[in-house]
Amino acid sequence: MRKEGFRTVIRVISYNLRKNRASIELAELAKTPDLDAMCLQECIASELPAEIGNLHLADSTKRNRLGLAVYYRKDRYEQLASKSFELKKSLHDLIFTPTPERLVGTKLIDRASGHELVLASFHAAPLTALNSLRRKQIKAAHELLQDLGSGAPIIMVGDYNYPLFKDDLSNRVAKSGYDLTLSDRQTYTAYKFFRGHFDFVTSQGFTIDDVQTMPRGSSDHIPILVTASYGAVAREVTAA
Repeated sequence: MRKEGFRTVIRVISYNLRKNRASIELAELAKTPDLDAMCLQECIASELPAEIGNLHLADSTKRNRLGLAVYYRKDRYEQLASKSFELKKSLHDLIFTPTPERLVGTKLIDRASGHELVLASFHAAPLTALNSLRRKQIKAAHELLQDLGSGAPIIMVGDYNYPLFKDDLSNRVAKSGYDLTLSDRQTYTAYKFFRGHFDFVTSQGFTIDDVQTMPRGSSDHIPILVTASYGAVAREVTAA
């Protein structure tokens, strides 16, 4: 017997659908080569199909008018657990969404390697709130996902609504053991004074290999394609 280290690649799309307008694009996005998962924000959960191409609906929010969802490749992963979570409310939430579920997390197991992982879709409070509130939401989301994953690596993608001072945010999440990774180009350019990287990744236990902005669709956000790797655990290989 000998041991051999290895890493496994996962490819995930994150997309804010702009009040569900871009939902008609999902079938085409699901054709992205080697796509393993899709995380959505601002979707109408009650109208989501159980399947989009090769992707299966793991979970979605239940009480938001504009919700979140996680899809995954059922032939590659098995779902172990899933849950949606409320986070600290902004003034916008108190007025318009009394029970805001701003996080959906799904625990999966890789059928081939046996590795467990947590995949999450996140949508922070809107720009009317302060960065300090969004930082509290991000921190709480990370802690909730750690509880869900019980030590499994975590990748949380979505709309962070955090256009400014991301270096400070990166330093803060690093203190709790997470990495922050931006895409190669800006993901939001709809307003002159609020442009930048709104959609990005925070992760723990993953190597983020690439975060690409995809072609612009009908949303005011540009979808991102995250290529990440996990594993690096020795496995036993029987010698011939």
